[in-house]
Amino acid sequence: MFTAIGLTHYLLLAAMLFCIGLWVMASKRNAIGVLIGVELILNASNINLLAFARYSTGGMNGHLIALFVIVLAAAEAAIAIAIVVNLYKNFMSVDVDKAATMKN
Repeated sequence: MFTAIGLTHYLLLAAMLFCIGLWVMASKRNAIGVLIGVELILNASNINLLAFARYSTGGMNGHLIALFVIVLAAAEAAIAIAIVVNLYKNFMSVDVDKAATMKN
């Protein structure tokens, strides 16, 4: 009655998350929306790493790499939030097109 969840299911989920993240990054002009797209792409890569670590027969150690990606995403989010706050402080908007006017 129930279907076992296999590697294909995880890969399809990761591919859908990656495509959604890529679409969000390309379509949003809001800096926070772009950050959400980046996080979706990083989560898709984590799902791939953990799925291959689970279903591989070799000594692939995807758990440590996934932990590294989570730490990297947290650092990226902290820096990006600081950039968004500074952008809002200078332009009273988080529109990424207005950041182009910051060039000298």
